[in-house]
Amino acid sequence: MKSSKMIWHVLLVGILLPQTLAHPGFFTSIGQMTDLIHTEKDLVTSLKDYIKAEEAKLEQIKKWAEKLDRLTSTATKDPEGFVGHPVNAFKLMKRLNTEWSELENLVLKDMSDGFISNLTIQRQYFPNDEDQVGAAKALLRLQDTYNLDTDTISKGNLPGVKHKSFLTAEDCFELGKVAYTEADYYHTELWMGQALRQLDAGEVATVDKVSVLDYLSYAVYQQGDLDKALLLTKKLLELDPEHQRANGNLKYFEYIMAKEKDANKSASDDQSDQKSTLRKKGIAVDYLPERQKYEMLCRGEGIKMTPRRQKKLFCRYHDGNRNPKFILAPAKQEDEWDKPRIIRFHDIISDAEIEIVKDLAKPRLRRATISNPITGDLETVHYRISKSAWLSGYENPVVSRINMRIQDLTGLDVSTAEELQVANYGVGGQYEPHFDFARKDEPDAFKELGTGNRIATWLFYMSDVSAGGATVFPEVGASVWPKKGTAVFWYNLFASGEGDYSTRHAACPVLVGNKWVSNKWLHERGQEFRRPCTLSELE
Repeated sequence: MKSSKMIWHVLLVGILLPQTLAHPGFFTSIGQMTDLIHTEKDLVTSLKDYIKAEEAKLEQIKKWAEKLDRLTSTATKDPEGFVGHPVNAFKLMKRLNTEWSELENLVLKDMSDGFISNLTIQRQYFPNDEDQVGAAKALLRLQDTYNLDTDTISKGNLPGVKHKSFLTAEDCFELGKVAYTEADYYHTELWMGQALRQLDAGEVATVDKVSVLDYLSYAVYQQGDLDKALLLTKKLLELDPEHQRANGNLKYFEYIMAKEKDANKSASDDQSDQKSTLRKKGIAVDYLPERQKYEMLCRGEGIKMTPRRQKKLFCRYHDGNRNPKFILAPAKQEDEWDKPRIIRFHDIISDAEIEIVKDLAKPRLRRATISNPITGDLETVHYRISKSAWLSGYENPVVSRINMRIQDLTGLDVSTAEELQVANYGVGGQYEPHFDFARKDEPDAFKELGTGNRIATWLFYMSDVSAGGATVFPEVGASVWPKKGTAVFWYNLFASGEGDYSTRHAACPVLVGNKWVSNKWLHERGQEFRRPCTLSELE
């Protein structure tokens, strides 16, 4: 079976696109992916120009051929009589000596230069293998988080979609291959099975059933379902009796099954039940302990606040403790949660301000990073799929005005806060559960800033999201949904300076839409008299 496994792994070749000089990480920002739409539109225009040029060239050749067809038809009826006419004789010499050479040059003329030149220039900005694989993994992540079956995704039946799109059998096959490359046999089975169903339904595709069954049977075997693996292998051999790997697998599967029959039947039954259970579990053991709770909250399920607690949540007008800027036009506040206290401010940033912030951030967007708790180095991670940029107050009066608005409404000093961070999420963009503040085992997290720990978080929602993209707090069961023009605020630390572990939160994957946010992390320094310490550690 070792040789059989080795043959299987030989299949794992590079995926579809050649390596290019592309800007990496397109899949981590929907905002930057929109530039690719314009790039592709430009290429389509160039391609249509090339087609027109080729059609014009063929039209010239066609007219010349039709003219000569008529002429030669007449001439071949009476060759001697035809060339007996001195004009015909002269024109025959001229055509064969000169005009056919001109036609040859026309036929050989390459009309593709303009298109190929444009394609070569644009290719350096194309996504690369990392982007394609990243987008594929995003679909698998969305599938798990939002409990979507492969048929729903393949048919494009997602909530809030404006532009419905379908996955072909080839698309499903490629998703299965990406999962296979990651040794994710659970998703390999799901997507190869979907590809097979679409082919069985009569879909015309370049990928064939033999290739699909090849992956599918092995993925099923890896999950412990030997009976199904044997059945799929036999189905493959019906289509291609000479398939070398399938014939080898068939003998191996039959050998294993024969050994099981010789073993104690009850033990065999127990083992089969156990394997079946393992197969149904599907997804491998997760590194994230609160995965189930987190994904339930992303779907709008999970813990619900009791009516008694809900009665203590209010909406109010807030004047920033009699701040002159908000006395005549107070801000609209809404309590989203009680412990930790999460407050939403409505209509707190205008559409015009949002566009300015986005325009400033777009050229600087880079793959979002996290600080390694051991090394302190900034690094990209699979559980944070977005791009971000940092904006200083001195760069633009709008950014400065936004910073002061946060100070006026929170009563906290923003002079020691971090710069405004703008983030745009990518395909299935997310940030899994994390803390904004540094824990006790990370004493040097903000040492370079010299401003203490992150006392509070202010988060602007700068876009509506069609589906998904909630900010959730798994420890307490809170879900805050994006609403353009609003902001949410919470304290990460108790007044004593101790961390509030109930503020562990996450940005759920964006299912449909484009999520833009900006946040301000406020630090301890400068807040000594604005938020005095208390005697109790947990207050």
